[in-house]
Amino acid sequence: MHAMQYELTLPADYDMVIIRDRVARKGHLLDDWEGLGFKTYLMRERGVHGSPVNQYAPFYLWNTVAGMNSFLWGGPFQGIVDDFGRPSVRQWTGLAYEEGGAADSPARVAVLRRQQVPDGAQLTEAGAEAAREAERLAGEDGAVLAAAVVDPSRWELLHFSLWEHDTPKADGDAYEVLHMSAPQRDQLPRPL
Repeated sequence: MHAMQYELTLPADYDMVIIRDRVARKGHLLDDWEGLGFKTYLMRERGVHGSPVNQYAPFYLWNTVAGMNSFLWGGPFQGIVDDFGRPSVRQWTGLAYEEGGAADSPARVAVLRRQQVPDGAQLTEAGAEAAREAERLAGEDGAVLAAAVVDPSRWELLHFSLWEHDTPKADGDAYEVLHMSAPQRDQLPRPL
């Protein structure tokens, strides 16, 4: 499992209706993309849910590197490049994925929380703690799903969760979910 995200931070006076319309027109293009667990089309608006910025920041969980590469090197990502310039694309390795009790509900809010793996931490325990946090988040009322991923080049953990309501029980940056493509979500690996 591989996670990926790029963030397009837009001007403070940017009309975010443009992003909403773009997702309404193009969001379905990945609804059957081979190798994609899910893509959430995420947006933050300045002043909403405490956001200091206008931002379009899709988040992906991939089942296969081949699916991710075909998206980046020959797929719809070129449209982002053509319209906004080529953003830096962050990638993480998957540690844990859990379906929540509201797994069959549409996601309304996503929460992303980044944290550093402390110097001197036992990596086995840090990974296990991240997996327990994904399980805890998925067990909260209204959770659609939760995942924990790591960027070992920075030793950064990222906790990602989706919620069916506007009051998530998770700390971090809140995003509105505009659309979710989930062609192979049922194939994302779960703990044994």
